[in-house]
Amino acid sequence: MEPQMREREDARGFPRWRLARGPVVLPDERPPGLQAVVLALQHVVAMFGSTALAPLLMGFDPNLAILFSGIATLLFFVVVGGRVPSYLGSSFAFIAVVVAATGYSGSGPNPNLPVALGGIVAAGAVYAVIGIAVMRAGDAWIGRLMPPAVTGAIVAAIGLNLAPIGVKGISGSGIDTGIGLFTILAVGLSAAYLPGAARRLPLLIGAVAATLLYGVLANGFGLAKPLDLGRIADAPWFGWPHFTTPVFEPSAIWLIAPVALVLVAENLGHVKAIGAMTGRNLDPYLGRAFLGDGLATMLSGFFGGTGVTTYAENMGVMAVTRIYSTLVFALAGVVAILFGLSPKFGAAILVIPGPVIGGLSVVVFGLITAAAGRIFVENRVDFSRTRILLTVGTALVLGAGDFTVRLGSFTLGGIGTATAAAILLYHLLRDEPA
Repeated sequence: MEPQMREREDARGFPRWRLARGPVVLPDERPPGLQAVVLALQHVVAMFGSTALAPLLMGFDPNLAILFSGIATLLFFVVVGGRVPSYLGSSFAFIAVVVAATGYSGSGPNPNLPVALGGIVAAGAVYAVIGIAVMRAGDAWIGRLMPPAVTGAIVAAIGLNLAPIGVKGISGSGIDTGIGLFTILAVGLSAAYLPGAARRLPLLIGAVAATLLYGVLANGFGLAKPLDLGRIADAPWFGWPHFTTPVFEPSAIWLIAPVALVLVAENLGHVKAIGAMTGRNLDPYLGRAFLGDGLATMLSGFFGGTGVTTYAENMGVMAVTRIYSTLVFALAGVVAILFGLSPKFGAAILVIPGPVIGGLSVVVFGLITAAAGRIFVENRVDFSRTRILLTVGTALVLGAGDFTVRLGSFTLGGIGTATAAAILLYHLLRDEPA
């Protein structure tokens, strides 16, 4: 009885992060010091493209988005007690509603940014309230609502929904395709054959190798658009981003606040997938995860940043490295804050060519999808049952096809529709009689 009580008591605080001894680093373990810093940098590289792209599509300041992705990750880390490994970056779920609420033209700074920020803060508040409700109601209902068949379907739908982004990134010219495929090969070879600690950095090593090859072909032989190294030299080492104060207009709030439901669906799938990867039940921390994400979105919106969400890109990094240490994510948050305050570092990351980012995305999104297979196998999901086949099959197609539902000004994208369909079908259908 006493060991169980001590275990529950310890779970309320932060882990002790003992030094990892094997190839798999669990959430409450840590890799050696310098290696942890490099691993944190790898996570920042993985999230950087999407976290910088989303604000550009909405007319936000990308450097500010990078800064608040780091702050959001640290806030999330504190709220979940260092128990759930996740990185928080700019959410694409806000793009459509922000553009609709502000009438953004699609280029340059958004002139109605304060109105959008008010809606983002409201969405974060709704999200936080949902988190508090889950914390008070307990997590037992989650297993009944989302059994392994539903969880696996949602995780697979997340990976398939993101797949076109990676494929598009390597589907340009012949050089783009070649560099993208080289990136995938470099990551695979690094993960399989490099010795010791280097094997834990396949994405970073693959990105560097592919960028160097692209530079030789483009800058050296003129076979592709040259890398603009001048932007690194011209960018200052330090610079404060421009903060903006939100304005709360009811019309924008009603339009943007429902995005909280999409963020819940995304976070739920991510936590379930990470639980499957680590072999740990993270359901008791779902309420805290929702609350942390909601508070982080509110904080970001109050100062001019985008809404944030747990990032599938970083979940893929965990899958390929098998390093789930939450301490690494805290370090990644610190690195992102430094990047957000240094335009020069931001410019260096943005120099990474598109096909290299595309190749990395193919690997990362593929591993997310494959994590669903692990959920199905480990929980012995029976695909001979019609109920399971219809639930999983429908969710996968809706997610992969990015089926979007529009109800007035509210938009629910492929991940949200796949999540809703999986839950509804599983509970509406019954198993055929034996």
